[in-house]
Amino acid sequence: MDETRSNKLGGSATPPKVLTVRELSEYLRVHPTTVYRLLRARQLPGFRVGSEWRFSIDMIDRWRSGEEQASVEVGDRRKRSG
Repeated sequence: MDETRSNKLGGSATPPKVLTVRELSEYLRVHPTTVYRLLRARQLPGFRVGSEWRFSIDMIDRWRSGEEQASVEVGDRRKRSG
């Protein structure tokens, strides 16, 4: 049994290495439309399998870390200028 199936059946607690749009939206706690909007803007690392989008959880975590760092830097600049 693969990881994805064992997760759905309540087996392993480890998240799958590759996520679908729905799984990514749940992981990031955003609406799936937000995922598609970020994809259209080329702001989200993903790849296609046929017509479906997939996302490496490692790449998403790196992307998220970069986004969090950028938010902190913007906040720091606002504090200094205000």
